[in-house]
Amino acid sequence: MNIKTNDYEIFDLGDIKLLSGKVLESAKLAYKTYGTLNANCDNVVLLPTFYTGTHKRNEGFFGSGRAIDPNTHFIVSINMFGNGLSSSPSNTPSPHDGPHFPLITLWDNVACQHRLLTEHLGVKHIALVTGWSMAGCQAYQWGAQFPDMVNAILPFCSSAKTSPHNFVFLEGVKSALCADQNWTDGHYSSPPIKGLKAFARVYAGWAFSQTFYRKELYKKLGFNTIEDLLVDWENDHIKNWDANDLLAKLATWQANDISFGPKYENNIQKALRSIRARTILISCTQDLYFRPEDNLIEAQHIPNAEIRPYDSPWGHCAANPGNDHGFEVELDKGIKDLLN
Repeated sequence: MNIKTNDYEIFDLGDIKLLSGKVLESAKLAYKTYGTLNANCDNVVLLPTFYTGTHKRNEGFFGSGRAIDPNTHFIVSINMFGNGLSSSPSNTPSPHDGPHFPLITLWDNVACQHRLLTEHLGVKHIALVTGWSMAGCQAYQWGAQFPDMVNAILPFCSSAKTSPHNFVFLEGVKSALCADQNWTDGHYSSPPIKGLKAFARVYAGWAFSQTFYRKELYKKLGFNTIEDLLVDWENDHIKNWDANDLLAKLATWQANDISFGPKYENNIQKALRSIRARTILISCTQDLYFRPEDNLIEAQHIPNAEIRPYDSPWGHCAANPGNDHGFEVELDKGIKDLLN
């Protein structure tokens, strides 16, 4: 079943068995398409969503005249489980509501995305899977999980497996949120405001680089002081994000490993070698948690991979549309190289 809303559509997956063995009842994927599928059903560009992102945020990565163009491509933007639009702790009924929401891996996300594309949208081949951060992690996952279906992948500011240091960073923001006495192990009756604020403040310290703060680049975003930026991040998390949703996606992020599951049995090198898609990896040299060194290691094992480091004081947020025009140029160049 497919349900249309004002801004996106819902694909009803029914009950799905997760990689963990648990069953998520009445699972749903929220998505939006742009452009038209061609006669060969192969002009598809897939954009999964990133952490604290929805399909709306993905609209900054394409447009008329850009490398990904709805006049040429059939763009499918799929919301990741846990982001509040697809099945999430905040919108799933008992017995999987709130803190009872099961761990959903990127394997589970991609398996369900594959169903949407093939069963409902009639897609046969994917020209490109690309995305920022956790969306890029899903691009790797697509390349390994369905190697015969994907022509090219371009993950940016992401990795095929969450590094130990990245895992620890996430433990920090999680602990800040859960320290709120109103958290009550996820059984809160009203949002844990102090925890959400703490989460946002810790996160802001990692999202941008040391150079960003030293050179006061936050002023280019309209903030006079660091405190102004931090308050804005607090307000965004309070207004737009459910705490259980944030933690569900965080668990998915921490479990990110394209070799996890029956196909590669935790052999990451085997999983990377299985990627047949032409691959460009774009890293930001000042990204504090998706480090270029991890991409260099990965590229050694992906058969058709090229790595293109980009230096930016914006750190991980260099990829956020509007922050660093030079990154946008580099991203579009990489996409054009793969699509052409």
